[in-house]
Amino acid sequence: MMKLLPLFIVTVISLSANVYYSKVEPYEVRRIASNVSGVVLMSNESMLGQTLSSSPYLQIDAKLDKDELRYIKEKIEYLKKTVKLNENIISNLDISLEKKRLNYERVKNLKIKSNLEKDKEFYDLVNSENSFLSTQKEINTLKTQLADLELRQKQLIRSINDKSLSAKGFKLYSLEVKVGEVVNKGTPLATLMDTKHAILTIYLNEKDVVNAKNSVIYINGEKTAYKVDRVLNIADSKNISKYKAQIIIKAPAVFSKLAKVELK
Repeated sequence: MMKLLPLFIVTVISLSANVYYSKVEPYEVRRIASNVSGVVLMSNESMLGQTLSSSPYLQIDAKLDKDELRYIKEKIEYLKKTVKLNENIISNLDISLEKKRLNYERVKNLKIKSNLEKDKEFYDLVNSENSFLSTQKEINTLKTQLADLELRQKQLIRSINDKSLSAKGFKLYSLEVKVGEVVNKGTPLATLMDTKHAILTIYLNEKDVVNAKNSVIYINGEKTAYKVDRVLNIADSKNISKYKAQIIIKAPAVFSKLAKVELK
């Protein structure tokens, strides 16, 4: 009977440990889809499994975008100069108009001036006012055109940037397209992974949720300094009555191995 007691104690201890299993996964997985349409010019398959630099790993044809952008930049500069000229014109018209108003106010009640002369002064004033308003209207139209062109310029710059994909520091896991293929918005392009760290995802029992962040974590039987970094107190939609928790750990030499996680 005494020989069975130590075995019984060990069994009770092992049953009281909160044991979970999780695959060691990359810290972040990005599935890249296209924001643009075009022909794939470069898809660097030699970088598969490698850590990327700032150089592009995939490029989509952007020649038409670049040509249009060059044309729009030139047109914007031309319109800005035209607006500036019109603003100088309207400044001169404003000065002239003010003098004509004063002149008309001075002569309209003079008895020595004939009605014909007064009418001439009046029509001259009206023509000057119309010229002022017409120039102001042209300036407003040009500014509207400028705003439209500047918006288009931003769209083209974004499109050109979106057609040259890079992700410094990420590992290229897969490429979904090859050179010569036509892609549209939403077409899957690549999968990237952040392997500088790793993450363990476990699904806790309800009783473990409250003290999860204060628990001492053992991984594969070894005590660690890791803590539960994220825990949801809302039950998981797939793992019924379980609560998702995540632990960020150092990157292993090989990912996707199964790890035994104990919370004590």
